[in-house]
This record gives sequence, C-alpha cells and structure tokens, in this order.
Amino acid sequence: MAPFVEVCRYKPLPLSLSSLCTCPCRSSPRKSLILPHFSEKYSKPLLSHSRFSPISVNRRVITAVARAESNQIGDDANSKEEYNRDQELQNVEEDSSLDDQKQKSRSQFKKRVIFGLGIGLSVGGIVLAGGWVFTVAVAAAVLLSAREYFELVRSKGIAQGMTPPPRYLSRVCSVICALMPILTLYFGHIDISVTSAAFVVAMALLLQRGNPRFSQLSSTMFGLFYCGYLPCFWIKLRCGLTAPVLNTGIGRSWPTILGGQAHWTVGLVAILISFCGIIASDTFAFLGGKAFGKTPLISISPKKTWEGALAGLVGCITITILLSKSLSWPQSLVSTIAFGVLNFFGSVFGDLTESMIKRDAGVKDSGSLIPGHGGILDRVDSYIFTGALAYSFVRLHGV
Repeated sequence: MAPFVEVCRYKPLPLSLSSLCTCPCRSSPRKSLILPHFSEKYSKPLLSHSRFSPISVNRRVITAVARAESNQIGDDANSKEEYNRDQELQNVEEDSSLDDQKQKSRSQFKKRVIFGLGIGLSVGGIVLAGGWVFTVAVAAAVLLSAREYFELVRSKGIAQGMTPPPRYLSRVCSVICALMPILTLYFGHIDISVTSAAFVVAMALLLQRGNPRFSQLSSTMFGLFYCGYLPCFWIKLRCGLTAPVLNTGIGRSWPTILGGQAHWTVGLVAILISFCGIIASDTFAFLGGKAFGKTPLISISPKKTWEGALAGLVGCITITILLSKSLSWPQSLVSTIAFGVLNFFGSVFGDLTESMIKRDAGVKDSGSLIPGHGGILDRVDSYIFTGALAYSFVRLHGV
C-alpha cells in the first residue's frame, strides 16, 4: 500500500491558481495565497488513517486560491470604478469653480462699470459747478483719503517695522487735511496754514508720553503733504485761474444763466483735459496690458507692464490733443503733447506711490467704500500729484 502523505509536517509554500494549473517553469505575476503555518502539536501525520486523500486536499486548496484571486480581481475592478468616479467628481468641481469665478469676475466688472460711470458723471458736474461745490467735494474726498492713509500706516504690515502715530493724532491730521482745500479757496494760498499745522503736529508728537519715534513724525508729515497739501492744487487750478479761454466753441454756446463764455476759464479747461487724460491713461494702460503685456514695469506693482504703460501714454496724449482742438487750449501742438505727457507721468507716479504704501501694509485695497473699486484712495491716487504738475504747467505756459 502506498505511504500516506504527511502534509503538515513540511513548511508550506506560497500557492496560486496559476502555479497549480500551469507549467511550473512559468512565473506568474499574480499575487500568491499564503497558507498559515500549523503549530507543532499537529506536526504528526494528519492523513494517516483518515478519510482525506491527497487529491481532495489539492482540490480544496485550488478552490480556495481561485476564490481569493476572484475576490482580488473584484476588488481591483471596484477600486478602478471608485477612482473613475473620484476623477469625474473632481472635474465637475473644477468646472463649477471656474464657472463661479467667471460669474464673479463678470459681476465685479459690471459693478465697476456702473459705479465708474456714476462717479464720472458726478465729478463732471462738480467740476463744471466750481466754487464752493467743487471745494467741498474735494475736502470730503481728502478727509476720506486721509483716514484710509492713516489706517494703512497703522496696519500690521507697516506697524511691524515702525511705530505708527497715535490714533487721536491720526484723526486730527485727517481733519487738518480736509480743512486745507477750504483754506485754499478762502485765502488763495495755504503756505502759512500748512506750516502752522506741521509745527503743531510735530510738537504734539514730541511731547507725547513714552518715547517719540522718528517714524511717527515722518509718516505724519508725509500724510499732511500727500493727502492734504497736494490736492489743494486742484482748488488753485479750478478756482484761482479765472482768465477765460478765447475762441472756444462750447464757451460761445454756453447759457448765460450758467455763466456764459466767462465760465469757461483756463483753469476749467485745464482740469477737464487733465481728468480726461488720466482716465484715458488708466483705461488704455489696462487694455494694453491685458492684450500685449509681457514685460513687468516695476516690482511694486507686478501687474503693470511696459506695454500697458506705453499704451496709456499714447491714449493720454491722444485724448489731450483731441480735447485741445475742441476747447482751443493749449494753442500749439508741442504744448499739448507736453501737457499730455505731464499728466501721464503724474498719474503713474501717484498710482505707484499708493501701490507701495498698500504693499507695505499687506493689503490689496485701501478700503471698501466703493463697490468694485476699493477705497477712495484707490480712485484718487492718480490725481494727487497730477494737480500740482498741471497747475505748474499752466503757470509756466502762461494764462
């Protein structure tokens, strides 16, 4: 009689269905089924005097391996289906996020256009009115801009590297800045007023409790100059230069009840050309940068490019020439081009100065007062230095 097979006495080897059913010399890439080790107490022959035969044992082993591999194949199929579902969900989420961003950008652009048109029409009417209407409007804008400036100075980004001025002094300086345009209209100049205000503020900083810092004095003095003194040149330009512009068609047809031809002074024409030139410069620079912008202009404002700046310069000069032909000022083409270039550089310099302040403060906008535009300082930054340059040009060019 053939000897009985002792299965459990030997160490089992990894088995698979392919290894049992195919040629032993072929290697199978499938995973193997590991049979557990038996304990020593079962090391004696198990098949002796039993009803199990080697053939039945092999059948059971083959069946177990087949079930394990079928389960593994099913798990792989399920995992692939889950991966495909996850990819589809991720694609759907990305598409929805892109759609949301597009809708948000469209709504923001719509708000920007609507409020921009409203502000432009309001400013045009205020400029035409002149006098106290124009002065009070400038004073209100100066007050809000000064408050935003001192809030930027007190922000975490700037305050970490310097000591900001006290809050009460920031509010006092904002009020002083708002009074400067009114004093300019009343006295015609503000040299004495600005000097007196700077002296009082400097004494208040030096006599405060604690240790006064130079950073407090420098940021406060720059705030008085930047937000208060420079905007006053628009008052001097609009209300101080009262010589009428001759040979202008719109002046001859202007109603007498609204001032007639005498209403169209050199100051009014110069300020209209400057405002329209600044708007054209910003618009053409934005469109040119979007279409052709590749070379960064400066690290302070990474989105600005040389291509956009060149487009803004061309747009500003073009609008200045067209308006000068319509309003008959300036008379020569060279003076018109020079006035357009001056307005462009004043606009860019004011924009970059405010960008530097916001960059140090670590904020994108100076405020959130105007939907789609940010704060007041974000809208008037291009006009701050331009007023002084336009007034100086008119005085040097001759009224």
